[in-house]
Amino acid sequence: MNRIVLAALKNFYKLPSAWFKLRKYAKHTDDYSFEEKYNHIRYILRHFIPGANIDFKVTGIENIPAEDGFLLCGNHQGIFDIIAIVHTFERPLAAVLKQELDAIPFLHEIVLCTKSYPMDRDDVRQSMKVIMGVTKEIQEGRNFLIFPEGTRSKLGNKMLDFHGGTFKCVTKSKCPIVPFALIDSYKVLDEKGSKPVSVQLHYMKPIYYDEYKDMNTNEIAAMVRGRIEEVIQANLEK
Repeated sequence: MNRIVLAALKNFYKLPSAWFKLRKYAKHTDDYSFEEKYNHIRYILRHFIPGANIDFKVTGIENIPAEDGFLLCGNHQGIFDIIAIVHTFERPLAAVLKQELDAIPFLHEIVLCTKSYPMDRDDVRQSMKVIMGVTKEIQEGRNFLIFPEGTRSKLGNKMLDFHGGTFKCVTKSKCPIVPFALIDSYKVLDEKGSKPVSVQLHYMKPIYYDEYKDMNTNEIAAMVRGRIEEVIQANLEK
């Protein structure tokens, strides 16, 4: 059985009202605060994860900076990645995600409610506009999630290269980078079936401007990727 169907069946008495409320928030997004909309999204996810037979382990929450205005970035394994981050991240968070995901129901509503940025990877001008928008909003104190691989790896726990262009908003805003490592996240929605599955999410120590100020974006990308890969390998070997 599909995990989404399983979770829906287990929460059938809550799902209609929760979905209706999310659609209302998405349709009239400017009428409600970010906190109200974001908390409702997290309410839905708190029921989805146990309902979908997911054993979800999170470490490093204490590494998330107390002051807003930073970039979360990590490896990308599948659709569940965004759900995992929002489920564990208490403060309102926006994301940069590929344009195709914006067409998926529920993710589309999340994009609208969080005022996230769908990016067309084939349109350089649109991509640069997104980076400029994210830079400005980080400087204003918003937190953003981005996947520097640009697409899911489809290689399980093996990562693709990180795109240096992802970090242009970092060098321009001089914001902290908060790396995270996902392990076995691809098993949730990218594999068939609904048997119990374990997923790990590890938030890592922030990388502040003083550490990367003399690097170009490709060097920053390589550094962040290397640290994430070390965490993945260390936890796979346990």
